[in-house]
Amino acid sequence: MVGEHLATLIDLPESPPSLAESVALCTRLARTHYENFTLVSWLVPRRMRPHVNVLYAFCRTVDDVGDEAPGDRNALLNRFESELHAAYGGTPRHPVLVALRRTIDEFDLPKEPFLKLIEANRIDQGKDRYATFSELLHYCDCSANPVGRLFLMLFGYHDEELFALSDATCTALQLVNFWQDVKRDYEMGRIYLPQDEMVRYKVSEEDLASNRASEAVKALMRFQVERTREYFCAGFPLIDRVRGHLKVDIALFSRGGLAILEKIEAQGYDTLAHRPTLGKREKLILFLSTLLSNGRALWRRK
Repeated sequence: MVGEHLATLIDLPESPPSLAESVALCTRLARTHYENFTLVSWLVPRRMRPHVNVLYAFCRTVDDVGDEAPGDRNALLNRFESELHAAYGGTPRHPVLVALRRTIDEFDLPKEPFLKLIEANRIDQGKDRYATFSELLHYCDCSANPVGRLFLMLFGYHDEELFALSDATCTALQLVNFWQDVKRDYEMGRIYLPQDEMVRYKVSEEDLASNRASEAVKALMRFQVERTREYFCAGFPLIDRVRGHLKVDIALFSRGGLAILEKIEAQGYDTLAHRPTLGKREKLILFLSTLLSNGRALWRRK
């Protein structure tokens, strides 16, 4: 079944929905799709939650077009991009862009990060292998880094140094997702492990089709885990450079990503036999411990 956000893009209405209807759709998307959103939303000031929902809805819609939409996905991405341009200087008709237009205007958000998110999904339509880690980093720069930058801008941060720290964290989170889903991605025809590193560790594509990781695959995954930790470490200073709930948000996402890396390590770097995830109890413990460690920032203003 095609979701409402995709169906509306496939068959754009002649006139735009109301702002209230559009924001309601974005809220539904945020509440029903994003597994960590409920915990994070507790921390976001109430007046900001609709805007966070809208940003999430944009990201969710673009990703779903790229992964799930029936028909010509490139054509739909082009249509969504046209709607984005309309949000900056016209009258968008898709509800997500109707809602986003208000957020763009209120917080003076630039167009480039949104365009990069669309471009990441265009890349997915034509590219299923990455020759080098540099190529993979370029993908992360389109697929993950814009989200962190937009979130910072939404809360008043526009410093390039902070953006760089955010990029390190967001890249790390994207890499964690890749290493979690090596098996799932392979079954979808995609490999995010750099091809030159597969050659270096003597890992073939047939190795990734197995239900259990070979010693060569484990060695390659160990290398990926250690390098990804370095990206998290590079982004840690961001936590001390922001105020209020953002400290907890960023610490929570970083600790969550590191916890997945620890899971991968604990299962012997074999993500083919079992996809490493955090259970509800583990997520709650992580949330509460992060809140206790950084919670004073919620009540203290610098």
